[in-house]
Amino acid sequence: MMTRMVAFVLGAVLVLALAIRCLQTVPAGHVGLVDLFGHVQEETLAPGLHIVNPFAQVRRMSIQTREIKEVMDTPSSEGLIVHLEVSVIFHLDPAKAVEIYKTVGLGYDGVLVEPNVRSAVREITSAHEAKALYSPERDQMGIAINQHVVNAIQPRGILVERVLLRDVQLPAKLQAAIQEKLSAEQEAARMQFVLQKEKLEADRKRIEGEGISTFQKIVSEGISENLLRWKGIEATKELAASTNAKVVIIGAGPGGLPVILGNEAFSTSTPKH
Repeated sequence: MMTRMVAFVLGAVLVLALAIRCLQTVPAGHVGLVDLFGHVQEETLAPGLHIVNPFAQVRRMSIQTREIKEVMDTPSSEGLIVHLEVSVIFHLDPAKAVEIYKTVGLGYDGVLVEPNVRSAVREITSAHEAKALYSPERDQMGIAINQHVVNAIQPRGILVERVLLRDVQLPAKLQAAIQEKLSAEQEAARMQFVLQKEKLEADRKRIEGEGISTFQKIVSEGISENLLRWKGIEATKELAASTNAKVVIIGAGPGGLPVILGNEAFSTSTPKH
């Protein structure tokens, strides 16, 4: 009787253990892979509670966005060593999770992502001078590194969102030389602006002077002796028609113009006795 009781209890415990193993949970942001003695089910398990073969193992792989930082010293085209910190933002393609698990394994980030990032950074930086990392070329280098990484690992099922050049440190002497050169270039640009401004001002004054000279020439050529004589005759007529007392002597002025004398020219004073 005791033996039957023990067997019953052991059987109940075994059934309960198998039932528990049949229930598997996949967390949010993950997919589950059912691995039964080396045979991996092609369909993945979505997040949630699932009933699976109690003898199978459920491998959980994150499909959330992740970041890997790489810190490295890499040479430039002139042989200088540049210290870089690079971040790769990526996530696993759920549709290729089974393939990656079969061909690479759970540690795919250390097998595919990190080596390809280091390779891309070295390839791109070695094709540029160190000073490019302190110029607008830096953005172009980041784009090239990103494209290199995408081409290398995206076909395998790892979707690259972005590659960032987070930190750049150059040798102290080179950094000082670059800063000095940039300052000199800025000063040269400022002087160029000043010279251009002065040239424009000189051109303005030259054009203004030419305009004044042209105007004076036109005016001087348009005023003739006959015009002046005619204007004088018109003025004489207007004065002669006025009510003021005057004496007009015809032909007595320069060039034959009339001479107009006011009445004070003929006034006499009474002699004193």
